[in-house]
Amino acid sequence: MERNILTGDRPTGKLHIGHYVGSLKLRKKLQDEGAYDNFYVMIADVQALTDNWDNPEKIRQNIIEVALDYLSIGLDPNKITFFIQSQVKGLFELTCYYLDVVTLARLHRNPTVKSELKMRNFEESIPMGFLTYPVSQAADITGFDATIVPAGEDQEPMIEQTREIVRSINNLYGETLYEPKTMLPENDVCKRLPGTDGNAKMSKSLGNCIYLSDDSETVRKKVMSMYTDPDHIRIEDPGKIEGNTVFTYLDAFSEDSDFEKYLPEYKNLDELKAAYQHGGVGDVKIKKFLYQILEEELAPIRERRHYYEERIPEVFDILRKGTEEANKKCNEVVKRLEENMKINYFEDKELINAQTMKYTPNGD
Repeated sequence: MERNILTGDRPTGKLHIGHYVGSLKLRKKLQDEGAYDNFYVMIADVQALTDNWDNPEKIRQNIIEVALDYLSIGLDPNKITFFIQSQVKGLFELTCYYLDVVTLARLHRNPTVKSELKMRNFEESIPMGFLTYPVSQAADITGFDATIVPAGEDQEPMIEQTREIVRSINNLYGETLYEPKTMLPENDVCKRLPGTDGNAKMSKSLGNCIYLSDDSETVRKKVMSMYTDPDHIRIEDPGKIEGNTVFTYLDAFSEDSDFEKYLPEYKNLDELKAAYQHGGVGDVKIKKFLYQILEEELAPIRERRHYYEERIPEVFDILRKGTEEANKKCNEVVKRLEENMKINYFEDKELINAQTMKYTPNGD
């Protein structure tokens, strides 16, 4: 069995550091390790349209933004197949077939779908495209025989539903599809980075993101306005770590070597936390420290992005070539499924011969 990786993002805006620590950084690590047969990265425009159907221009404009972010973090088109979801037509065929083995009740029980429906206030006016999002995602994963899916923690219920669909198909038609495994970030904090305002979720719609493409001054302003401990008014006041967004970000981004470079009075994060809890460390100090760490991480990403921003036709060519490759692979999976379902009527010589014999007088 091949070791295939499939992951991707919805093109509803530029990618932020929540995406980076939650999945993008892991993708870069997997790419550099090279322990895979095929690596597919999808720009999920069809999924983005499920709740942006009235504004397709938004999706159209953000295709390039997401592609630029991929390239800026160092994902290499010579090692990874980048593709646009809507341009791989076999995915629509797989989605159609999978809908027959999923019930409406099961879709309503999906925790991620329930959460998203509540957040978007769809109530009874639920677009079917949005409700069947998990089925579409199952097609994306299985359409490339993906066995590994790097994703955030909130995507695990979706991938579990993919596994259910795979088992249903295999039980009905024989071994046809592969069950994927979710690969989560090793650092628990990175599984769901909160917004700069302390909100549990970093979201483009909430305006509480630090984007990979933000310039240095924008990053500084966003960090300096981050939510900390509202009761930590004076430097000498004891401060709380729990729910303090700056320390959550330090958990996600800082290493011991950062202290030696930028905050030598402390050996590591544990020492800094203890000092803050005791009292005597100001919010401005820890915010400046976080900014220095983020700037070191984001500066080379920003530089690579500028390189590709000056070569947009080249970026589109990368997407076009990758999408051509993705179509070839997905068509192989569709063909395999249709053969096992025995709906490949025109290629099924056994069926044609049997029907011929049935209606030929005296077997002539």
